[in-house]
Amino acid sequence: MTEKRLTPLAASLPATVPFVGPETQERARGSTFAARLGANENVFGPSPSAIKAMERAASEIWMYADPESYDLRAALAAHHGIPSECIMVGEGIDGLLGYLVRLFVGPGDMVVTSEGAYPTFNYHVAGFGGALVTVPYRGDHEDPEALVARAAEVGAKLIYLANPDNPMGSWHSAKTIQSAIERVPAGSLLVLDEAYVELAEDGVAPAWDVADSRVIRMRTFSKAYGMAGARVGYAVGSPEIIAAFNKVRNHFGMNRAAQAGALAALADQAYLEQTCRNVADGRERISQIAAQNGLAALPSATNFVAIDCGQDGTFAKRVLSALVSQGIFVRMPFVAPQDRCIRVSAGRPDDLDAFEAFLPKALTEARG
Repeated sequence: MTEKRLTPLAASLPATVPFVGPETQERARGSTFAARLGANENVFGPSPSAIKAMERAASEIWMYADPESYDLRAALAAHHGIPSECIMVGEGIDGLLGYLVRLFVGPGDMVVTSEGAYPTFNYHVAGFGGALVTVPYRGDHEDPEALVARAAEVGAKLIYLANPDNPMGSWHSAKTIQSAIERVPAGSLLVLDEAYVELAEDGVAPAWDVADSRVIRMRTFSKAYGMAGARVGYAVGSPEIIAAFNKVRNHFGMNRAAQAGALAALADQAYLEQTCRNVADGRERISQIAAQNGLAALPSATNFVAIDCGQDGTFAKRVLSALVSQGIFVRMPFVAPQDRCIRVSAGRPDDLDAFEAFLPKALTEARG
């Protein structure tokens, strides 16, 4: 009976969760993980001032949050040196991607992404009836040139590109990204997902040009700022594109404590710099652990490292399963040849101690 009440599009879709959460796995295992290193979370957490701001806001949680996120947008505008009307705050990049797809993609509209790239974007495209067209990675990097060329061939409404990339941690220079923006075909919009950009070296993010309607850029407080559970993201684009979000967004989607926490986190750039140093140390430690076990860690500009397990996806899955069975939560890419890797978050020293202790056992088990 329920299926008959759904729209034909909704009835045709699988009921799925793009990511199986660690909590789900813990319930299945009957125990918690010793090290939570699979969800690209920033285990170093938010600025203490952000925590205090959220604690203060908890007493005011009976009030709706400002539906315009005025204070946070103003602070972001000052931080980046751009007008506030070029910024839209939303429920993480995932929520903003959903609104963006709803605005631009109807049944049958073409959308281009990389095969094996961030799956939540694909989930939204399917949910609004869009047609996904994929191009392969090139050397464990998304291929901006191929993405733009394919978009021109199929008349794509949207082109999705993450820089730095998830799940591989690879990146392109600002020059390469700017070149891709300049070649976006008429009628297309490049969705530039910069969730991890604060964790990258200088020279990865192009200069802001909010007059350019060929690109919309997505940023978040989930990664470098350590606020994944608060769900605060923002989009930066031309005023016309940003204003369009008000046609479809949930105007009370942002909670009051999250807004307060993000505002305080943004103001504490010293803590952000320390977190970036901690993450860099974690990446180096993961690379050392990989090398100790005869594996290769891929260079990363994110808060995780992809480790090449040296064989195929079937072998990497056995390594992952063995780690999970020993209480080490990690994930892996979905698509070959990237699925030869496991992906490990840059954790605290004790998290990585546990990973270091159990990886040799996992490899022995995977090799049978």
